[in-house]
Amino acid sequence: MVYFKGKKYNCHMEMAMDLIGGKWKVLILWHLAEKVLRFNELKRLFPEVTQKMLTQQLKDLEENGLINRKVYAQVPPKVEYSLTDFGKTLMPVLYSLNQWGREYSDEKQLIEK
Repeated sequence: MVYFKGKKYNCHMEMAMDLIGGKWKVLILWHLAEKVLRFNELKRLFPEVTQKMLTQQLKDLEENGLINRKVYAQVPPKVEYSLTDFGKTLMPVLYSLNQWGREYSDEKQLIEK
């Protein structure tokens, strides 16, 4: 058993999937690895996501220490998102997953031809 933030998990993989699972979190992390982004920039990257869902996903990632949210005191408000140092530790895993997806896609295309 693993206990984290008041939740009980059967294993560390279950906990990890709770932290980064879902349709948008990994993609948000992936794009933040390249550069700091504002909310509207993220929204443009994922036109299918609702504003409410994107806000919730960003909040979850921030609460779990994977991204930073920096608010600038100006009008209109400016908010930027970036990876934390701990969030950056996920990048080798995501790069590997991306490579796996590329190889899987290439292999499937060969088989289907």
